[in-house]
Amino acid sequence: MASGILEKFFALFTASNDPEAANRRRIKQLAKELSHNKYSKFYHARTGEIDGSLGKLFFDIYKIVSHAQVLLQNASKSTQLQQIVTETFFPKDIDEVRKRLTPEAIEEKAKAGLKELTKSLNSDFTLLSSVFDSGLVANIDRCYNTILAMGRMVSFDLYPILKKFDSKITERNFSYQPKFMPVRGEYLTNDLKDFLDVSFGLDPDQDWKKALAALKTYKNGIDIVAADQWNKLLLLLRDIKRSGIIELMIRHIEEKPDMVFKSKLSDEHIAETYLENKKTEIKAAIAKVVSAKKNAQIDALVKTVFGNAAENRTKFYTEKAGEIYVKKNFDGFLYAGALNYLKAFMLDYLKKDIRTLFDLLLIRGQWTDQVLSMQTSEHFNRLMEISDELIVFDESMADGGENGSRLKASIVKADRDKSQARYVTLILKTVNEQALEILKESALAFIALGKGLKLLSDDLRKPKHELVMNWKDIEGLSEIPLDKQISDAYKKIYYFVQLLQAFTAHAPGENG
Repeated sequence: MASGILEKFFALFTASNDPEAANRRRIKQLAKELSHNKYSKFYHARTGEIDGSLGKLFFDIYKIVSHAQVLLQNASKSTQLQQIVTETFFPKDIDEVRKRLTPEAIEEKAKAGLKELTKSLNSDFTLLSSVFDSGLVANIDRCYNTILAMGRMVSFDLYPILKKFDSKITERNFSYQPKFMPVRGEYLTNDLKDFLDVSFGLDPDQDWKKALAALKTYKNGIDIVAADQWNKLLLLLRDIKRSGIIELMIRHIEEKPDMVFKSKLSDEHIAETYLENKKTEIKAAIAKVVSAKKNAQIDALVKTVFGNAAENRTKFYTEKAGEIYVKKNFDGFLYAGALNYLKAFMLDYLKKDIRTLFDLLLIRGQWTDQVLSMQTSEHFNRLMEISDELIVFDESMADGGENGSRLKASIVKADRDKSQARYVTLILKTVNEQALEILKESALAFIALGKGLKLLSDDLRKPKHELVMNWKDIEGLSEIPLDKQISDAYKKIYYFVQLLQAFTAHAPGENG
């Protein structure tokens, strides 16, 4: 009993239960481990200094990666790089399919017709999708994460570290022969931790041939690093990592023998997004082709109807006035171009030549079919009403107008107030729907007028007239040959209706 008490008493004065003493023993043990380490020259445990030889190692790495550091800026954010990495793993036949799905190839193929283009693209996209099995996906993702690991190493800023070993060293000056002096350990511990972190993910056993080839393609044929130098560096870094020298140095410098180091490896998955991005790219290319075709059609019809492009006739519901909303990601004035042409046609033709013709036909003509005469008159009068409605609508978009004032008041607050942004969206939706309704009503009325003119033209040419009994009387009142006057008006209306339909064929919410 007495001996046990004495043992506990003497234990209070021994180092076995003293944490600080235990820690000192572990630090001494670290110093011994450091002295026996393969890379012991990097650190002097007795003085706590990091040797200049580690500075030389960093300088040798710096010479290898400095060029790549410039070339790989922002590479980790590049969707183009992701695409290149993915396509690096395509078999040759699938790469040919991929080439047929580029925007340039789609634009060229569209010349043969949109129907054949859609069928061809669907077939090629199915073929492309079929190769994305689990093996290909794993290889693609692994290669991309390998490149990200390289990017982290390359972007690691070694220059400030080198300056601590030699203050005279200048950035990317490899003609200078540096003199690396020892550095106090505590001045470099954070740098060593960062170096450990960025070098941890580099694995010489990964497929660096594929990775470097993808990066070369990304940089338009420029080698990011010399492959032989990079491979030697990878082997050296792996050897240093396996030796544990950096971890031992940090633990000894900070006197934390139990410090644990964890590095987070990149784990990106790009293969699964490739097909979705490709689908989006194809849709955009098709939309561009359709838009170009539509614009070419509109340009041709404008030239046919107006000769030179019609002057700006709308004052406030214009494409220029709508730009302020488009710039803030709202729809803008979707039918400004169409409405401008409608107003121009009504002013230049409907209220002049066409009106003169219909006054002659409806007032002077002796129609056998009074219902047809009345319907034709109603359609013409409806167009005259729409012309007035169009002016009212356009004026409502002025700064002091009903719609214009509300839009101006809301757009200035839209950036900071979501409710105002929703209000802008709602107003634009309403006015665009009003514009579309004007266009659709006008098109229907013009179509009806055109049909009436076609019937009258046919009747005029018949030996025995059936619709209008006094063609000779009417011809006597016309300064221009009546058949030419009717034919010209019909052609104008026919092509103008096509112009309106070109604008509204793919209107939001419309089918076809």
